[in-house]
Amino acid sequence: MYNHLAGKLSEKNPAFAILECNGVGFHINISLHTFSNLGNEEFCKLYTHLQITEDAQTLWGFADEDERKLFRQLISVSGVGCNTARMMLSSMSPTEIQEAIMAENFVRLKSIKGIGEKTAQRIIIDLKDKVKKEGVFMPGITSNLKVRAEAISALTSLGFSKPAVEKTIDSISRNSDSAITVEALIKSALKTL
Repeated sequence: MYNHLAGKLSEKNPAFAILECNGVGFHINISLHTFSNLGNEEFCKLYTHLQITEDAQTLWGFADEDERKLFRQLISVSGVGCNTARMMLSSMSPTEIQEAIMAENFVRLKSIKGIGEKTAQRIIIDLKDKVKKEGVFMPGITSNLKVRAEAISALTSLGFSKPAVEKTIDSISRNSDSAITVEALIKSALKTL
């Protein structure tokens, strides 16, 4: 019904934003990802999704169309509602969620509050082909996944625990150049582990 809303950002917090459009203030639920992308702009544009239930009409807002597309894909999975999808987008960036789906890393998805093992597996089964087909999957991630997998394999063969290695590698990947090499990733991880 509403594709997007553009107007003055009256209020924002990590859970919602109030967007004033021509004198009407819209209460829009947002993820932490969108919250961080809003910055301190006075005027903004949010892409929206309207959820209509028996007792409420709820607007969900997104900083970009790709995040909204991923949100809609997530809520299409049985057992994943709007609040759970928002929790996922607040816990991980859209790119990280897509990486986890493409790598079939249900452990990573399961680490999100409200996502159990069966739900994580269902998300991967239902969305892997959609994410790849619809182009939400970011270019360059396939090579990043290969670098990540090789680094994890090397570090676990050195005797480090896999969960600690994955957490360290993910942290380094978020804070470094997207074209990091396996060697550089392993060296950085060894300094942290």
